[in-house]
Amino acid sequence: MALQHLSVGEIAVILPGATAVFRRHKIDFCCGGDVLLSREAERRGLDLSAIEAELRGLDTPGEPAPAETVDLIAHIIERYHRVHRREFPAVIEMARRVESVHQARADCPRGLGDLLSHMFEDLEDHQHKEEAVLFPAMINGLGPALRHPIGRMMQDHVELGELLAFMADITDDFAAPEDACATWRALYAGCGKLDVDLREHVHLENNILFRRFL
Repeated sequence: MALQHLSVGEIAVILPGATAVFRRHKIDFCCGGDVLLSREAERRGLDLSAIEAELRGLDTPGEPAPAETVDLIAHIIERYHRVHRREFPAVIEMARRVESVHQARADCPRGLGDLLSHMFEDLEDHQHKEEAVLFPAMINGLGPALRHPIGRMMQDHVELGELLAFMADITDDFAAPEDACATWRALYAGCGKLDVDLREHVHLENNILFRRFL
């Protein structure tokens, strides 16, 4: 299989384990998944042959997404929607605490609490629309009529991607200072997990679920 001729999103669908490789190289497989791997590697100055070797050498290709739409939707709600709702508040609270206690430090992640709160509010609204309107319509077999609402959801994903990039910038790619307290370290670990989960979540919707209706 000539991976360089496939889009990043297509590779992530065929090889679910590829998302870990893409994260390691900071290749956007969710919001920007339509870009060819070869073009993305050239744009970023990455070694295409080395990335292909990593992809071909995956020991664990990963679990494929559920084949049935109803099962995929149930998986997205259980694994991502509910997990985001459970984890965001705790991370926001830690961010507020770290900003308050360490505000005098130059490396304090100022604005992180507000950013996370904004992300969570937007995400809650987005997920409610999916659960109340879009997902039921998909399960009921509606097709072309869903093009516009899906487009709105995908635009939300683009905006989320921009906020994730900002979060990574504020946290120095989730690398806590060497002398950081336990809360600070836990905060950055929590932000890193949010980043991974949200990108996987968007990938499942953009590259798999939504494509079934476009």
